Amino acid sequence: MRSGTMRLAGRVALVTGSTRGLGRAIALAYAHEGASVVINGFSNRETLERTAAEARELGAKVLASLADVRDRAAVDRMVGQARHELGPIDTLVNCPAPRTEHPFQELPYEEWHDMLAVVLDGSFHTSQSVIGGMLEGGRGTIINIIGIAGQTGRLHRAHIVAAKTGLVGFTKALALEFASRGITANAVSPAFIERQRPANELPVPEIPVGRQGRPDEVAALCCFLASDDARYITGQNYALNGGTYM
Repeated sequence: MRSGTMRLAGRVALVTGSTRGLGRAIALAYAHEGASVVINGFSNRETLERTAAEARELGAKVLASLADVRDRAAVDRMVGQARHELGPIDTLVNCPAPRTEHPFQELPYEEWHDMLAVVLDGSFHTSQSVIGGMLEGGRGTIINIIGIAGQTGRLHRAHIVAAKTGLVGFTKALALEFASRGITANAVSPAFIERQRPANELPVPEIPVGRQGRPDEVAALCCFLASDDARYITGQNYALNGGTYM
């Protein structure tokens, strides 16, 4: 049962990587705010269906789709099915979530390449696949989830930093090209969020607000950026990190 403000009523949102973590929180927040939602995962059908069921319990129309965002044909099939069942996608959240660590000299090329493929190729495929429908409808929202790695660099994560920094530039390029046609593109960079990493790995004393962030706080910003209240905002990278990086 929905009890939100319903400020996203009538919207159709695709959230990639939405079977767990931040992607799941964002997808459920969109469902709560009235949007129809495409829940996307890569390989785990059980978690996909579990998240989809939660979204339906909130009153949303839902499509659960296993699709590898690195595969353009799979992405196009997902977007086409969504259009048929829910309507044209007007809100896209790219939430690529792979996270591994290697000292640079030990970083396998295959892992470097796969990170770029998931984060950059995946965001390219999804954005290009949905943007035609956004242009037809005269409006659209693209939100790319970045993280602090795209702002400050991270130890033993050269592959993640390279991919996420590239995604920041991709966001700005889309914002500039499509601003006059009713499409906004923004980035969201959360850091030190509960359940992303074990609490003992988080430098809570170093976070100025003195606590970890919550997934629902990230989701709330994504709801705002998808709403009519944010139509004048594009090309920005929002940091949610409790003041750790300013």
